[in-house]
Amino acid sequence: MNLRQLFDISLKNRADQIALEWEGREYTFGEVDARGNRMAHALRSRGLAQGDRLCVQLANRIEMIDLFLACVKLGVIFVPVNILYRERETSHILSDAEPKLLVTERELPDLLSSTEQARDFPALDGDAPAALVYTSGTTGASKGAVLTHNNFASNAANLVACWQITDRDRFLLALPLFHVHALGNGVHCWLVSGCRMRLLERFEHQSATQQFLDFKPTLFFGVPTVYVRLLETRPEDARAIGGTMRLFVSGSAPLPAQVLEDFRKLFGHTILERYGMSETLMNISNPYAGERRAGTVGLPLPGVSVRIDESGEVWVKGPNVCAGYWKREDATRAAFVDGWFKTGDLATRSEDGYYTLTGRRSDLIISGGFNIYPREIEEFLMEQAEVDEAAVIAEPHPVRGEVPVAYIVLSVPVEMSELERRCREKLASFKVPRRFEVIDKLPRNALGKVQKHLIRRAQSPA
Repeated sequence: MNLRQLFDISLKNRADQIALEWEGREYTFGEVDARGNRMAHALRSRGLAQGDRLCVQLANRIEMIDLFLACVKLGVIFVPVNILYRERETSHILSDAEPKLLVTERELPDLLSSTEQARDFPALDGDAPAALVYTSGTTGASKGAVLTHNNFASNAANLVACWQITDRDRFLLALPLFHVHALGNGVHCWLVSGCRMRLLERFEHQSATQQFLDFKPTLFFGVPTVYVRLLETRPEDARAIGGTMRLFVSGSAPLPAQVLEDFRKLFGHTILERYGMSETLMNISNPYAGERRAGTVGLPLPGVSVRIDESGEVWVKGPNVCAGYWKREDATRAAFVDGWFKTGDLATRSEDGYYTLTGRRSDLIISGGFNIYPREIEEFLMEQAEVDEAAVIAEPHPVRGEVPVAYIVLSVPVEMSELERRCREKLASFKVPRRFEVIDKLPRNALGKVQKHLIRRAQSPA
């Protein structure tokens, strides 16, 4: 079975049921299906066929869903691109994925003119690629994880079953659809369960309370940064929101135990924390019915095997794990051992099976749910004529969890504001270092490797 057939449980069998709210308008599942069909024919008229790649760089909007459904129907591989990426970052993805078409706001008017709705689409195997989700490694080289129809289907089936999502739920989705959290979990749980979803362009903490009170959702997915913001909610509003909610879920970055406790006191709900990756979708989850243990990510999901190797690294295996990296046989071989995917994350396991993440093999920084790979920023900084060396490390942040800070060795003087300006021109805003510290030299071991844990001890010049 492919995703097109799985989604038809709602798109066809619930055709008259309200499916989606977007910008004050309601759409039935039948209307969502028709929009996807029209978009599929529009893409087909542009020459896209099964196996071709479609890059999409859009903020949350209903057309993002149209495009994803169109790809599912045609067998085209959907390639979401972060809207915060600058030309430098986007160019790499375009060069690597070699898409037949890139869709931004400029391309949408022409695509929306199609009126053809016939469902004459090709047969697809469940192992066919559905999406390329780009995720960087410690080298800073962005790699496309090949996620198949079966990967997405098994993930959605797990979450709908384990989190008890039904067509009676009201789902508020404010996460970016270019991120696998919203696309792989949010959109798929919505279409498989047949619940009613309100899509927001973005999460805005100033208007979040009103959105909750107006829509009265029962289900919400967020990242730790969002939950930190929601702690600013007035107690009387938090009680009202909690009164209609069924489940708050957190992921994409570690949720501080204190945030979980404070949220429980304010809203009357214990956030369910889970653990996944772009390459694997969801691996581990705290239980819906059972103890949601603060500081842990819970228990392996059905069909997902998890083990910890001798170094403490988490390895996973299951139908959720990607087929490998696009055009990167070397990276694929390095990531898999006898069918086990090496996550790069370190964890411990309690006697009763709960997993607790303890760190990362790489120096990945997760800021507000976005992955930041320091090597990419370091390489850009070292391209600057005034910079001899650069190292980027994480600094704790009360809202975003972590932010990048750059430590640099200069060859000639330069204003830090100028380096910041150049970074903002070429890098996504969340990757721009919050601070630039000039030091005499980077601490290294006998083999010349930078010892990032010692950087803070380095003395800045007077």
